[in-house]
Amino acid sequence: MGASGSKARGLWPFTSAAGGGGPEAAVAEQALVRPRGRVVPPFVFTRRGSMFYDEDGDLAHEFYEETIVTKNGQKRAKLRRVHKNLIPQGTVKLDPPRIHVDFPVILYEARAQGMGWPSRPGPFGELRTPGKRI
Repeated sequence: MGASGSKARGLWPFTSAAGGGGPEAAVAEQALVRPRGRVVPPFVFTRRGSMFYDEDGDLAHEFYEETIVTKNGQKRAKLRRVHKNLIPQGTVKLDPPRIHVDFPVILYEARAQGMGWPSRPGPFGELRTPGKRI
């Protein structure tokens, strides 16, 4: 598990090139993106499509064809999966862009205290505003 990232292949674009113990190394250690030759953005703009086109131009994850099977003199219709003559979808543009799976940042939801926004529902479903006593 976990081999889907680029770290498993030996390409880790977000690592630090500085290996010393000085103040530069401390700053580089806390930086979100550490440039190493070229700057790698933390976003993914495209992905490989998971769907296929058939001969008719239809787009789907998988295709089936109906076949007639004769068993004990009775005709039955069965579905058989089609594997031939399928064209991959190709590259799909992501809108909005996603954060790269190997980007070393922990995302969390900031609390809305002091802004006058409701923070979380109370025990009976009412929204409590920070600073107000119920």
